[in-house]
Amino acid sequence: MDALLALQCFVVLFLFLHDWIPLGSLNDLQGVSTADSLGKRVAATLISAVPFAVGLIGSIVHFEEPFPDWLFWWLWISYGLLFCGLLRAWWIPYLLQPDPERAARYEIMFGKTHAFLPARNGIRVNTLHVIFHAATVVLLVVLGIVSVQQAWPKAW
Repeated sequence: MDALLALQCFVVLFLFLHDWIPLGSLNDLQGVSTADSLGKRVAATLISAVPFAVGLIGSIVHFEEPFPDWLFWWLWISYGLLFCGLLRAWWIPYLLQPDPERAARYEIMFGKTHAFLPARNGIRVNTLHVIFHAATVVLLVVLGIVSVQQAWPKAW
């Protein structure tokens, strides 16, 4: 349960802050502001972060007790959609299906950031996003473990 809460905190902080605070070579605030207006960045931040903040608040409120069904549904749906979005926005264009428009946009936004993966199809998945994506996958695994533990507590 501690790991689930810590991973949720990381995701929520990432979503709220990664386009707003300087993180050295991990992000490029100038590049992001070149690609998107202030209004678009504010809207994108709120739309992407608020559902996960709701899940985090629910997890904090119910931390010392079994999660209610609505909270499990909320977490599974929101993080499942996030995972699908990560695949669609990054990994499918990177690995399988070139998207020149997306690649050009990502070059403006992330071209100056640190990356350890080679460019493919015009896209470099930068280090900060790899960390975020890995945390999301681990969060889904931990959520699965917590779900099983709460469904069958005597088995654990």
